[in-house]
Amino acid sequence: MKISTKGRYALRMLVDLAQHTSDGYVALKDIAKRQNISKKYLEQIVAVLNKPEILKANRGYQGGYMLAREPRAYTVGDILRITEGGLAPISCLEGDKNNCERSSNCATLFVWEGLYDVINKYLDNITLQDILDHQKELAEYEYII
Repeated sequence: MKISTKGRYALRMLVDLAQHTSDGYVALKDIAKRQNISKKYLEQIVAVLNKPEILKANRGYQGGYMLAREPRAYTVGDILRITEGGLAPISCLEGDKNNCERSSNCATLFVWEGLYDVINKYLDNITLQDILDHQKELAEYEYII
């Protein structure tokens, strides 16, 4: 499984919004500049993430985007499921029910189910707040002479 650029950039964009929550609505051009991502590409990502439970949008002079909830309410797993369309390592695990005709006697299915379980548990236990906290810890350990 490989996370696409869209998924990685969406996560970076939401982390940026989480870092700037006190700024109110944040313009895409500002995020684009800070994250070194084209504004056009961010517009495509916003189209995918523009849901009431993810983003608040404001048009006009003071327009931009902000998180709809607190950073601790967003998991990396949820963000990647939205942008990637799912996290299943193989196609037969993508739906709610495994419809593969070989699933009842597939010798390797347990391997993929285990991997899928580990991926989901790991990514669902990391929030945007965790990323902010980790970033803060790294900054505290930087020592400049």
